[in-house]
Amino acid sequence: MASGDLERGKNISNNNNNRSSYSSGSYYVEPASDQQWTSWLIPMFVVANVAVFIVAMYINNCPKNNWEGGRGCVARFLGRLSFEPLKENPLFGPSSSTLQKLGALEWDRVVHEHQGWRLITCIWLHAGVIHLLANMLSLVFIGIRLEQQFGFVRVGFVYLLSGFGGSILSALFIQRSISVGASGALFGLLGAMLSELLANWSIYTNKAAALLTLVVIIAINLAVGILPHVDNFAHIGGFMAGFLLGFVLLLRPQFGWAERHQLPAQARVKSRHNPYQYVLCIVALVLLIVGFTVGLVMLFRGENGNDHCSWCHYLSCVPTSKWKCGN
Repeated sequence: MASGDLERGKNISNNNNNRSSYSSGSYYVEPASDQQWTSWLIPMFVVANVAVFIVAMYINNCPKNNWEGGRGCVARFLGRLSFEPLKENPLFGPSSSTLQKLGALEWDRVVHEHQGWRLITCIWLHAGVIHLLANMLSLVFIGIRLEQQFGFVRVGFVYLLSGFGGSILSALFIQRSISVGASGALFGLLGAMLSELLANWSIYTNKAAALLTLVVIIAINLAVGILPHVDNFAHIGGFMAGFLLGFVLLLRPQFGWAERHQLPAQARVKSRHNPYQYVLCIVALVLLIVGFTVGLVMLFRGENGNDHCSWCHYLSCVPTSKWKCGN
């Protein structure tokens, strides 16, 4: 990708958890099976992202707009859908100017030209075929399972608000480059999976192994973000938003709630959720409101997050002998 562009990387998770059984003395009831929703929203998100990428390539029209007269375009047999030269975009995608035109996240335009809509539109744009495939495979792998468990409304909120949160943090800390990609939203789904496991800890078996697996996967994907031209601030912001949203939107009833009418009076569960679930929900909701409010106020006041955190730039890129971070 051209220097100055940032792609938002990929993430993949596989977390298998099993519900345990409820027993009270000699009285035993199998838990009601979770309602399985039909997943349609996540596939629609995938279709929408692919459609936006095709539109971006059509508008890009490399043969007409490339300064080499189209000779440097990759896959020229695709006509106006052919890709930019690899020295311009090694991910097989459109030019930076096309991404800017279509709504890439750019601090100057958000703050000084009041184009706040870029905080949302950038989530649907991708730097190239490689970037798109990585994110869409991750979205299918993570999102469909979550939607089947919790329904399209809650998962849709987590996805969109996490992407929005990732864009806010990215714009606060990266102000000289453009940024595109859905991985802030994808990291939000990963964060929600982690908080869902923690919030519903008492109803799961094999939870320690599931927690360790999920933490390792998240750590590996965040580590990838320290490479140049990967917007790790979008990843971190999306993860933080999704993690908090999971405590609010993905709570499960405590064990025995669904079967309470089948239990003897002395064994009935009176509260839908455990007290600690309510506490986590309230704390997470307060942190969400404060975080989004502070982030938006700082952003539209034109503040630079790096002025308040002298070491935070290392979270997105760590310079080595092999590369320099620059932008």
